[in-house]
Amino acid sequence: MGTPTGFWLPGTETAVSRTLLLGWVLVQVAGASGTTGVVAAYNLTWKSTNFKTILEWEPKPINHVYTVQISHRLGNWKSKCYSTTETECDLTDEIVKDVKQTYSARVLVMPANATGYAGEPVYTKSPEFTPYLDTSLGQPTIQSFEQVGTKLNVVVQDSRTLVKANGTFLSLQDVFGKDLNYILYYWKSSSTGKKTAKSNTNEFLVDVDKGENYCFNVQAVIPSRKVNQKSPESPIECTSRETSLFKDKFFIIGAAVLVAIVFITTLSLCLCYCRKARARRSNEKSSPFSVA
Repeated sequence: MGTPTGFWLPGTETAVSRTLLLGWVLVQVAGASGTTGVVAAYNLTWKSTNFKTILEWEPKPINHVYTVQISHRLGNWKSKCYSTTETECDLTDEIVKDVKQTYSARVLVMPANATGYAGEPVYTKSPEFTPYLDTSLGQPTIQSFEQVGTKLNVVVQDSRTLVKANGTFLSLQDVFGKDLNYILYYWKSSSTGKKTAKSNTNEFLVDVDKGENYCFNVQAVIPSRKVNQKSPESPIECTSRETSLFKDKFFIIGAAVLVAIVFITTLSLCLCYCRKARARRSNEKSSPFSVA
């Protein structure tokens, strides 16, 4: 019987295969990233309200830095937020140049303190973003209101944006025009039943019951959008019946005082004129040159 020249332990082939596979995966990862120990950005998210636009992502860097690039469909990549350790980048100044363009951004990651690093940076691309369609509408503010008799007048503050035209910052209404509407919700302070009114301007004039207190708030809306149609509702404001009555009484009292002043002034002038006339006649009668 011959003597065996070697031996093979059970499972050795499987262990070798796993080791080779792991080595191949590590080589592929290193080749794709250009360097080991660098984690690509993920969860890239656009956060935009009234065209104020920030790109956010994860994770917090440990041994690397980020640079953000942005481009519209027909443009070149432009770098922003160079070598930052933050996980957000304000891109407002780029997107307000043309809010109807569609933009993409990408976050590049490189090793920290990598002077002279010649490898290809890892990057992650964001979803596309069209400011005119995708920016959220901010919470509106009621600028002024007045209830007179059976009419309630409400004026909404026209919010300013960072969008410019001819060197002037535009308002939200300037940018969206007739696409932007406002909804007024109003109700008697003693009731929960709400009424609504719509306007494509920032002003409302609605019919109300005289002598009743009313509460109301407003909401911006772009009906043509599929998403991000509505803003949060503004804080609630209320009219005051006591204030309205005080104004009415003040007006009535003021008018009465004015009439009294005019009457007293006129009466004083008449009395003064009569005295002077009487004195003049008395002087004429007592004069030695008067004709008998």
